[in-house]
Amino acid sequence: MSAVPSTRTVARTGLALFSAAALALTLSSPAAAATGTRTTTDGGTTYNLSLTAPDTANASGQNITLTGSGYNTLQGVYVSLCVVDGAQGANKPSPCLGGQDESGTTGASHWVSDFGGGVLPNSSTFGTGGTFSVQIHVKADLGGGNICGDTVECAVVTRADHTDTNDRKYDVHTPIDFVQDTSRRPGPGVSAGAGLPAL
Repeated sequence: MSAVPSTRTVARTGLALFSAAALALTLSSPAAAATGTRTTTDGGTTYNLSLTAPDTANASGQNITLTGSGYNTLQGVYVSLCVVDGAQGANKPSPCLGGQDESGTTGASHWVSDFGGGVLPNSSTFGTGGTFSVQIHVKADLGGGNICGDTVECAVVTRADHTDTNDRKYDVHTPIDFVQDTSRRPGPGVSAGAGLPAL
């Protein structure tokens, strides 16, 4: 005759299963979104810039999707993870993961431009209303001792591309936190190659 589990044993087993399920759900749930916004004027036209990204990512590396709207389609931008210092537009976001990736080979940045975008890897043109949806690779260690959330403050940013690199009107910062989560791995779609020299 088999032994009948005690009420306490059944309760403990149920609690363990519930805890495991809750943990799995937490690890599999997508990160919440964070949005950076800015209103800027260029050439007499006002632009309401918006950049949305996940608010957390795996510290060891992860591909994330970002969306933007309201951008000036006459001015290309880079989308990347960078060190930020001060308010939006106060200082150029730099260094950035992958450097100024004009060749589009690192996967750590994306170039959005109606003047050459879509030709190189990890580049595209703007959609209607200055919109875009892009994917980049991020990780906490930018190299050179720059570790997001430890030695430096970082954000996912847009900034004017190489055609007007000192123009701070298109700097938009969206904060991101890095967490240690071994259950998550960098997804397919973007190659996370070696970075270019930092700016």
